[in-house]
Amino acid sequence: MPRNQAQGPPGNAHAPLRTRYTDLIGIRHPIVQEGMGPFTTARLAAAVSDAGGLGTVSVPGTAGDLHAGARRLREHIETCASLTDAVFAVNVPVGRGSDGEIAKFSRIYIDAVLAARRADAGLARQLRVLTTSAGFPKGLTRRLHDEGLIHQHKVGSTRHAVKAAEAGVDAVIASGLEMGGHAPTSGMHTFVLVPNVADAVSVPVLLSGGVRDGRGLAAALCLGADGVALGTRFAATVDNIDWHPNYATAVLAAGEGDDFVLDGVFGPCRVLRNAGSSSIEKRGEEGERVTPAEKIEAMRRAQLDGDVGDGLVLLGQVASGIDDLVAVRDLVPRMAAEAARLVPEIRRTAPARQGEGESE
Repeated sequence: MPRNQAQGPPGNAHAPLRTRYTDLIGIRHPIVQEGMGPFTTARLAAAVSDAGGLGTVSVPGTAGDLHAGARRLREHIETCASLTDAVFAVNVPVGRGSDGEIAKFSRIYIDAVLAARRADAGLARQLRVLTTSAGFPKGLTRRLHDEGLIHQHKVGSTRHAVKAAEAGVDAVIASGLEMGGHAPTSGMHTFVLVPNVADAVSVPVLLSGGVRDGRGLAAALCLGADGVALGTRFAATVDNIDWHPNYATAVLAAGEGDDFVLDGVFGPCRVLRNAGSSSIEKRGEEGERVTPAEKIEAMRRAQLDGDVGDGLVLLGQVASGIDDLVAVRDLVPRMAAEAARLVPEIRRTAPARQGEGESE
């Protein structure tokens, strides 16, 4: 039995694709909506979870009044919980201070997540997963486990995946350079990274970067992953109602070569090439420091105001293959069903290896 195929009690016996990840989280389909901060994703997260995947509430930013940001995050968590009865996640970027400790903004947001769970037992049963990204969460996993949370961590290299697994995380998200938003500094692409990570760790692995349909999910499973995480595809859905519609229009209009990687808030960041991103790139090349707060404001301008010309539009290369707005309730189960059809077909039609099936 392949390692990524679930064993044991069939909690999702009638799901088209049951994997170790669906069993770990308690969801029907191995499809996750990525953290997409600093944007509001509470309603999108609820739609994804309602459709049988795992929706993710994103933090509202890492600059400005962080305590006000924590209050907004608490509101977003409660909004998501009010719109679905299903399990969902929260994504918190993990920065490091000069003393090596978890950055202040990360601590404040994590505390807000834990406070929301402690205050409402019903919400705690839904908010079951915390995803960390952008830095190594040293010393955090035990605390999250003690609080009853599943901890998954986003990585961009096999070395970081092994480090996270050794720290006790429950799952890793292996993110390739083609993904939208903050991308791995390793420069690794998913087709190389995911098999490496799947071979190196025993915990469930999600592929992130380049997936838009069931073909991508099937490919991820064949590469050894237990599921996929998507951002750009979910940005261009009718359920993404908290974002300005111009954002989805920009995603649908993007073609091959219309994106590039610039220096973001936490490192490399894949964005749409427009006047705003080109200006930030040029200023950086000329030695001018563009502050994280300025970049976050440019991201929010695109998302809230629909300024996709001078704002920063975070999107992945997969945008070049997306040409329609879809409903999440259709997309998620359709992806799973398509992948479930494709994986057995791939196995059936694959050429036999030399000596395979020969009698001795």
